[in-house]
Amino acid sequence: MNETVFLTLSGIVASGIFAQWLAWRTNIPAILFLLLLGIVAGPITGILDPDALFGDLLFPMVSLAVAVILFEGSLTLRFAEVRGLSHVIWRLVSVGMLVTWAVASGAAYLFVDLSPGLAALFGALVVVTGPTVIVPLLRSVRPKRAIATILRWEGIVIDPIGALLAVLVFEFLVMSARAQGAPWTDIFWLFAKVVAAGALLGFIGGQFLGQLLRRHLLPEYLINAVVLALVVTVFTISNVLAHESGLLAVTVMGIRLANMRGVPLDNVLDFKETLTILFISVLFIVLAARIDFATIGAVGFGALLVLAAIQFVAQPLKVWVSAIGSPLRWQEKLLIAWIGPRGIVAAAISGLFAFRLQAEGIAGAETIVPLTFIVIVGTVLIASLTAAPLARRLGVAEPEPKGVLIVGAHAFARALAQVLVKLGYRVILADTDYLAIRQARMAGLETFFGNPVSEAADRKLDLSDINFLLALSPSPELNALAVLRYEREFGAGNVFVLQTEGERSGSAKARLTEEVLGRRLFGETVTLEQLLSWVEGGGKISTTKLTETFDWAAYQKRLGTRGVVLLTVTPSGLLKVVDDHFALKPGAGWTVVALLAPEAVTALDEVASTTPPADPHTAAPAPSA
Repeated sequence: MNETVFLTLSGIVASGIFAQWLAWRTNIPAILFLLLLGIVAGPITGILDPDALFGDLLFPMVSLAVAVILFEGSLTLRFAEVRGLSHVIWRLVSVGMLVTWAVASGAAYLFVDLSPGLAALFGALVVVTGPTVIVPLLRSVRPKRAIATILRWEGIVIDPIGALLAVLVFEFLVMSARAQGAPWTDIFWLFAKVVAAGALLGFIGGQFLGQLLRRHLLPEYLINAVVLALVVTVFTISNVLAHESGLLAVTVMGIRLANMRGVPLDNVLDFKETLTILFISVLFIVLAARIDFATIGAVGFGALLVLAAIQFVAQPLKVWVSAIGSPLRWQEKLLIAWIGPRGIVAAAISGLFAFRLQAEGIAGAETIVPLTFIVIVGTVLIASLTAAPLARRLGVAEPEPKGVLIVGAHAFARALAQVLVKLGYRVILADTDYLAIRQARMAGLETFFGNPVSEAADRKLDLSDINFLLALSPSPELNALAVLRYEREFGAGNVFVLQTEGERSGSAKARLTEEVLGRRLFGETVTLEQLLSWVEGGGKISTTKLTETFDWAAYQKRLGTRGVVLLTVTPSGLLKVVDDHFALKPGAGWTVVALLAPEAVTALDEVASTTPPADPHTAAPAPSA
């Protein structure tokens, strides 16, 4: 018996992680694979019966998992960032959310015959899109940057706001059910008690945890464990004091923690993100395995009408209202309205709410889960299968990726970035050195001030047209982390690292292992210190276009040891970065980019003067160190 339980649990975890990996490989939201696995394991084959497997533990297990998911999501809602958003994004997560709520609720009431309360709850559940389904779609669709920015930020911000709305509607529905026949004033007082208890305990819990982290009263190795313990404690105490207020409490707790100054949250966010992925992977398979095909058949054609109302009425109406007075063209508005997949919050909370509403004896509660899952699958499939060709047809899709993320913003990185921009590439410089970032911004370069492998970078860095990483940081460890983080984004063949002098000449104990070094930039002997010294000494980055008469061999002979070839660009505009395995032989029409040693600048400038007038040689002066 025990062996069967262990095998089942192991199978759920392994299947969930496999679905996450498959989603990464295919750029399709993981939720589709997770739901498919759950349906196959549950109602189709009968291999998994969550009620028999977990028994009385199923409800508290789902409750705690949803609490952690909501807490993690609410940690991303920083009011300072919301205030800085454009009017369109702000309207989408406020007025637009209310429009979606009204349309979805009305459709559920009309087409599936839900009660007004359940219809309002369903409408609140499906207002949320969420970054976990939006981001993979944006990578495959590749819309214009304005569209990608709007969709990505809407998903980030509406995640906790929509969850809070759904929790409030649920609390009111439960209070109404328990006070049947009571005056509306009594129901509102019960509701107010639940909201007050959840909000107060959540605020106190967030304030207390924030003080612990801000004052460094916890050892590093205990931070994540303490955070998880406090989330569970606040959730439980809140539920004891005011039944069903726990979800609101952990949501408020996360929002309060996210908006406290001086609280280090990077490690907490990383841990919670990992834990959330695990919980989501298990939770979705378990919830999908409980779906009853008879219930799906009961909602039947009405569910498709609800899906159509959300996709073809709520989405366009929401975008139209939110974009009034904006410079967005109708093609851009249409694509924004078309991409509206539902995901994590809707699926996770619907299962938990259905549990609790059925326990309260509310008729029709069993319909919430299949109806929500049909909307999730429908909206994800519509966006996944049709958004990319629609974007191309409307003329709002970006061309193939043509950009470079550079880790480091020192003098050499800035000089290289300026040349790449002149060659038509988008370049982002990422660094934690504010002075270097400030100098890059003054030079007109796009920057990201912060750790390029942080959770903030995952949320804020727009990599929709970036396909190369050049890790130029003086910190080998940061370069290695950047390689591990971005090789899954760009592919191992497009991730490069420039070694430092310490790595080249240091002992084996000091050097990092080859597995995390990536492809070595500019050859085995070139170091960051050498290139920086050339730049600071007056060296320049030159661009030379090869011709039939001045070919690759002639260029190499003239350059000799007085410069380092950095990269080449094909006549069609493809970037070929030079590394220790560079074996290409550029031909006529190729552009060669090299850093010249200070003493070689004048000599190579004379050679470059032979370049035809239509394709003049240029040498970009290096910025000051």
